[in-house]
Amino acid sequence: MKCQLADATATEQLGARLAASVTPAVVYLIGELGAGKTTLVRGFIHALGYSGKVRSPTYTLVEPYACERCPVFHLDLYRLADAEELEWLGLRDMLAEPALMMVEWPERGNGVLPPADLTIYIGYSGEGREARLVSASEAGRQLLKGLESA
Repeated sequence: MKCQLADATATEQLGARLAASVTPAVVYLIGELGAGKTTLVRGFIHALGYSGKVRSPTYTLVEPYACERCPVFHLDLYRLADAEELEWLGLRDMLAEPALMMVEWPERGNGVLPPADLTIYIGYSGEGREARLVSASEAGRQLLKGLESA
């Protein structure tokens, strides 16, 4: 599935639409620096009712959000030196309970991260962006249902 994103607002709205069908899953976010990965996550988390600031976990590597419908872990692995560091970050604990895990730069966690239920590729397209969404499981297809109903 492809979506054209004219601006940051459209990117946040895509995240919000995906949140309509939230389910525990692993979502990979793939794109260049500044492509809009964190903006999409912000829209998703705010749509789940979280009213605080949604920060990029560039330096903390993980930001947890206690959303009522589903806990969310937002990971940014850009600064990860070794995939084994995910164990130190508490990956096993994050996976112990049903939650949504949204992972930027997932290739840095190869061999340690669980496979993606949904992969979102965000790239530049003219003046805006384009998102391509690929589901790989029932949980991934469930997340995409929020796009079908909008």
